[in-house]
Amino acid sequence: MIGDDSRNGKETEGTPTDSELSARLRRLETQIERKRPQAAPDPSLRPRGTGPSSLGQAMTISTEFVAGVIAGGILGWIVDHVFGTKPWGLIVLLMLGFVAGIYNVMRVSGFAGARPGRDDGQEP
Repeated sequence: MIGDDSRNGKETEGTPTDSELSARLRRLETQIERKRPQAAPDPSLRPRGTGPSSLGQAMTISTEFVAGVIAGGILGWIVDHVFGTKPWGLIVLLMLGFVAGIYNVMRVSGFAGARPGRDDGQEP
């Protein structure tokens, strides 16, 4: 308690010395280290060639999206010239290309497709 402190900077009988406290601290640290689970390896130390880089993933995703839109636009333009449906083929197929591009981005990034643990991707 605060008022009962009779040490005033002096050692008393029941007070451990600094060397005893240091030894106790070292013992506790070793016990804690033995019981502490091993830490996961630092992600910055892993080898570089284990997977695609972030820049490679970004380029793949953007290419998938742009390819879908361009393919839809080209097919729409061809349909308009072959069948004479001037703006509608381009509009409809450009929107379908946009949807296909979004689906491709979701598929590449892992948001669409089969659920984890199932091979067929259907509901149970």
